[in-house]
Amino acid sequence: MGFFTKPAGAVATGSNTPVTRERVAAILEAADWNIGVDGDGDVFGTWDGHLFYFFLLGERDEILQVRGRWAGDAPAGAQAELLPFLDEHHRDRLWPKVYTREESESTGVYAEMSTDLEFGVADDQLEQLLKCALFTSLQLFDRLAEAFPQWAPADAE
Repeated sequence: MGFFTKPAGAVATGSNTPVTRERVAAILEAADWNIGVDGDGDVFGTWDGHLFYFFLLGERDEILQVRGRWAGDAPAGAQAELLPFLDEHHRDRLWPKVYTREESESTGVYAEMSTDLEFGVADDQLEQLLKCALFTSLQLFDRLAEAFPQWAPADAE
C-alpha cells in the first residue's frame, strides 16, 4: 500500500452520516448562535466581530472548511510585518492554518481549518470540529489584536 493509498474496503461505520450545510447550521443554531445562509447556500456568521464561513468542498461536499477573517484593519503591504507572527503560530500550534491575502486597500488575515469527512461524521464530533475551528481562530484573532494593536478592531480589548 502506498503512503497515501486508502485501505481497500474502508467503509463508513457507526452513526456517522454525511456532513451537510443543514447539519452545520442546525448545530450552530442549537448553540444559540446567529447565522445566515448566502446566495450560494454557504452558512456564515459573525463571532466577536469576525466573519466566519462554513464551506463544504470536494467532489461530494465531504470536506468541511471553516474560514474566518480577522476584523482587524492591516494596511495593504503588511504581509512582511505579519509573517513572523504567522510563522510562530504555525510552529507552536496545530490549528488553525493562518494566511494573509492582499485585498484592494488592506491585507486580510484568515484562519482556516479543513477536515475530510468522506465517511461521514457523528453529530457530537461535528459539533466538536465546529467549536474547535471557531474557538482556536478566535484565540488567534485575539493574539493578533495584542501583537498589532494599531490594526486591531475597534472593540478589541
